[in-house]
Amino acid sequence: MADANKLVDQLVDYAMACDLIAPEDRVWALNSVLDVLKLDSHVGGRSVECFENNDDVRAPGHLSSILDALMDDAHERGVLEHDSIVYRDLFDTALMGRLTPAPREVRAKFVELAASDPLAATDWYYQLAQDTNYMRRGRMVKDMRWQAETDYGTLDVTVNLSKPEKDPKAIAAARNLPASGYPQCLLCVENEGYAGRVNHPARQNHRVVPVTINDSPWYLQYSPYVYYNEHCIVFNQEHTPMKIDRACFAKLLDFVGQFPHYFVGSNADLPIVGGSILAHDHFQGGHFEFAMERAQVERAVEFAGFADVSAGIVKWPMAVIRLSSEDPERLVELADRILGAWRGYTDEDAFIFAETGGEPHNTITPIARRRGDAFELDLVLRNNITTEEHPMGVYHPHAELHHIKKENIGLIEVMGLAVLPARLKEELAAVGAHLGAGEDLRADPLTEAHADWAEGFADRVTPENADAIVAEETGKVFAQVLEHAGVYGRDEEGQAAFLRFIESVH
Repeated sequence: MADANKLVDQLVDYAMACDLIAPEDRVWALNSVLDVLKLDSHVGGRSVECFENNDDVRAPGHLSSILDALMDDAHERGVLEHDSIVYRDLFDTALMGRLTPAPREVRAKFVELAASDPLAATDWYYQLAQDTNYMRRGRMVKDMRWQAETDYGTLDVTVNLSKPEKDPKAIAAARNLPASGYPQCLLCVENEGYAGRVNHPARQNHRVVPVTINDSPWYLQYSPYVYYNEHCIVFNQEHTPMKIDRACFAKLLDFVGQFPHYFVGSNADLPIVGGSILAHDHFQGGHFEFAMERAQVERAVEFAGFADVSAGIVKWPMAVIRLSSEDPERLVELADRILGAWRGYTDEDAFIFAETGGEPHNTITPIARRRGDAFELDLVLRNNITTEEHPMGVYHPHAELHHIKKENIGLIEVMGLAVLPARLKEELAAVGAHLGAGEDLRADPLTEAHADWAEGFADRVTPENADAIVAEETGKVFAQVLEHAGVYGRDEEGQAAFLRFIESVH
């Protein structure tokens, strides 16, 4: 009990040091934590460790070490039913939920700050999301991140380890749960404060803040899996399907008008080329410069009636039309016109079909940002047609690249950040080790699928440079992934077909 007492004190002290609770909240907070831990008494008061320097308490491993020790104790006492990652996540979120400020406090603070300084508002809110353990610092630092030089500039690559995989006990328990429609999805506002279950993450420490976009009520939150700096999600108050249309463009531009230090974009609204949650209208944004933002316009183009809008084709592996103007309404008008033309556009010579068998294929992934006084809108043309040769999509990573990237190419990848599966941490390390030692890649199940690829650059690998070469070549594969996802090739024929579409816009 003594160790548990000390740990409880340390957790409450952490909350005070991070301004999650005020000094007068301490007894209440301590008793709330004891309730979750099923402890009916406490010896002591303040812990011997009082943190004067908030940087110390915000070190990545500090909070997680306290929570891990509390959960170990809870498991030993039979309070934590299963000592596995899903059950531990449910339990430590319940603990942090008792120390997280009420929604009304969070919203009031954000609104107050945003009224005078949007940057200060998002800085404060981002820090809160980390301090409450909604974004887990201890896991974030384990993500693998690197950059790779390609023909399209410096691309970013991450192997994200923040999102835990489900364990067998949780999977088995989930089978026995009755179907639940609450919350309707992971984006709904009803997630705020939800206790969770084995097939739905706990969200007691989750807080959302209100934003009005294009005169409609939306919310802002951060992604708990933080693929890049200040990775935020902006979602409709209503659980309504995603739709790329004129209103979508207006909302994106309105958002960056209010938060000019953020970009914001939307996944496309069709399967294969769309996001993972098409049922709930939402955007993703953040404070991060993607490679696509750095890419230059390589060919200026004009659209009739829009001489006041700067437009061009971006040097990028996917088909990107960049529009720029100080008047966002003009961008909305032109983007809507381009979208309407693309929805109905067919060019059989370029294997672009607006629909087959009544199924629509053409849509757009839009991204908005500010560049000085100008509003900038990138429109990425997408098509989700499938064939027998490419059953997962013609404009999708082809089979020879699936050993690295098989998943859909969504907004984040479109902009030049590869989000690669967690399995690659172990697999790529094994590829480097085998290449450096001159060993057979086909003899190891971890590296067998990578053998054809890795043997192509094996002659450049030494024991000293193995990991660096594997990382570099992985980045080159991602560039190929984006080329496969591009509806127009980068060669002369592909660019001529791209221009045919642009000329068709009226």
